[in-house]
Amino acid sequence: MKLGSLKEGGRDGTLIVVSRDLGTAVKASGIAATMQAALDDWSNVAPRLNALSGELNAGKAAGAFALDMTALASPLPRAYEFVDGSAYLPHVERVRKARGAEVPASFYTDPLMYQATSAGFLGPRDEVVVPSEDYGIDLEAEVVVVTDDVPMAATPAEAAEHIQLVGLVNDVSLRGLIPGELAKGFGFLQSKPRSALSPVLVTPDELGEAWQGEKLHLPMRTWLNGQWFGAAECGVDMQFSFAQLVAHVAKTRPLTAGTIVGSGTIANQDTSLGASCLAEQRTVETLRDGKPGTPFLKYGDTLRIEITDKAGASIFGAIEQRIAPLAR
Repeated sequence: MKLGSLKEGGRDGTLIVVSRDLGTAVKASGIAATMQAALDDWSNVAPRLNALSGELNAGKAAGAFALDMTALASPLPRAYEFVDGSAYLPHVERVRKARGAEVPASFYTDPLMYQATSAGFLGPRDEVVVPSEDYGIDLEAEVVVVTDDVPMAATPAEAAEHIQLVGLVNDVSLRGLIPGELAKGFGFLQSKPRSALSPVLVTPDELGEAWQGEKLHLPMRTWLNGQWFGAAECGVDMQFSFAQLVAHVAKTRPLTAGTIVGSGTIANQDTSLGASCLAEQRTVETLRDGKPGTPFLKYGDTLRIEITDKAGASIFGAIEQRIAPLAR
């Protein structure tokens, strides 16, 4: 099934079930008012939502309406946790090579992750508002999973059972602020503003054979200002599966239902597939030409992030955003 949230109903939106073709939806208010409420009682709520999804896809759901993407909030408008990884080592290897640094041996056996911004997510059509273009505005196209309650010290096999939803995220990064923050030795803060989730989150079974080994085996398609930017393969060169990433986060703490875990920027050894963030493209250019040629995002620039199935149908809906200045 596919789930989303309308902007109406307060900070946590109103939960809706969305048709497989993303054309229609129906409010799930009689089952769970919000996405978080559904996740809090997932074992009881999910079968009822699935039944409503069946009715909607059969054209028999009472109260069904045409889906307007601009009316959507983030499927999970705010989350208790968002923990993001860097599971694609080609990205890590290239970035470090460009600055003459070696990749620590532990990166190949122990996931690199950080605590990201979870207090609020942008809707899939909301503008990315940044106070200054000088901050080095970048997109990062990633896959995310959402869990129910995960016990502390869960093994990867156990963690896999707690992955309930899959989606996309534009993990916005301000590259100009990152070096100064990392130099302090305490991680990201100002360099990581709010991110945007895809219009819908889907259950893993909705992905069919594209979901194998707790990885999504489809290309991440990105466009900048209407021009193709990349189609990196999500299932290739991913060093750690989502089960491993979730288990890593849960090593010393239980995870609350509604925890979001990100893959990190999709990147492949094969650079002909394009990139999923500007920093990656600029690194490839630096290694090839001695300097980057692609600029970071400017006000008025647009981006699109989407994954389609093998028939070309959008699975999660597209994240479509415009970069905008802060209104004062």
